[in-house]
Amino acid sequence: MAKTNPGRFFEDYSVGQVLHHAVPRTVTDGERALYHALYPARHALYSSDEFARNCGLPQSPIDDLAAFHIVFGKTVPDISLNAVANLGYAEGRWLKPVYSGDTLRSESEVIGVKQNSNGKTGVVWVRTRGLNQRDEVVIEYVRWVMVRKANIDAPAPEAVVPDLKQVLESGDLVVPEGLDFSNYDFVQSGETHRWGDYEVGETIDHVDGVTVEEAEHMLATRLWQNTAKVHFDLTFRPDGRLIYGGHVISMARALSFNGLANAQMIVGLNGGAHANPCFSGDTIKAWSEVLDKAETSVPGVGAIRLRLVATKGGAPFELKGEDGRYKPEVLLDLDYWALMPV
Repeated sequence: MAKTNPGRFFEDYSVGQVLHHAVPRTVTDGERALYHALYPARHALYSSDEFARNCGLPQSPIDDLAAFHIVFGKTVPDISLNAVANLGYAEGRWLKPVYSGDTLRSESEVIGVKQNSNGKTGVVWVRTRGLNQRDEVVIEYVRWVMVRKANIDAPAPEAVVPDLKQVLESGDLVVPEGLDFSNYDFVQSGETHRWGDYEVGETIDHVDGVTVEEAEHMLATRLWQNTAKVHFDLTFRPDGRLIYGGHVISMARALSFNGLANAQMIVGLNGGAHANPCFSGDTIKAWSEVLDKAETSVPGVGAIRLRLVATKGGAPFELKGEDGRYKPEVLLDLDYWALMPV
């Protein structure tokens, strides 16, 4: 009997199936330091314990996206080891901050399956939850993945496509307990722009760019224990080793500091698309669009809905062509909610 794990293929999934992912991971201060070494991340709430305490938190949490990567990485051997591509996200919510010393584990439920017309692949939808050592859900999200079939002759399952929210409402967002921006230090945060200074429809060119290198990508992918073959094995794709989409998300989020330094905490993920593949040598740049704003019941805290777009060249603020398809230089189109001082 084989003892190695070949990964699941499309015909191995069924709606209602629950997957408990190995291996739990205890977060350390090194996690935060390495994240900041990999990305030009400068948001103050994640850089300074004193700044975080001044905002009502016990200490600086690890970056929201670092927590996402840890939870996501656990799911790869069971969900996307044989994936062709990760297609999108929806209904993502950050429910509790993650601190050094917390131990995270992941579990997923299959909520949809649909075979593609070519009969060789299919799409699998899963709802994933990340839990801490107290069995508290710290993050949850839906993603859908295109997965290969091992047996082309395996019958197509009945198609089930989940009905997902296009956008989270402000009432769906969870503000961390104790968070208070009443005494927010705009000097230490790096910018004076607050929630009231942004208008719906406004676009921001984040100016800076970072060229992706193989070494940093491989380090990041190993750090998050993402074992997808497309990120490691040069022989798996004819066009080369694919850069992990989460690496692009984190890089774009870090670049967005220039213009959105006070969009401190990510609390909601409405949707996201990895529009085109990213490879070593591509230079990532980013721009944002303000899609919506909402008040919260917490002192000094407002919610802002942002579109974050990562590109590998081309002019900012260009997203799709006349045919409705993403332009070839667009790498990422991410729609998220963040918390910002009013």
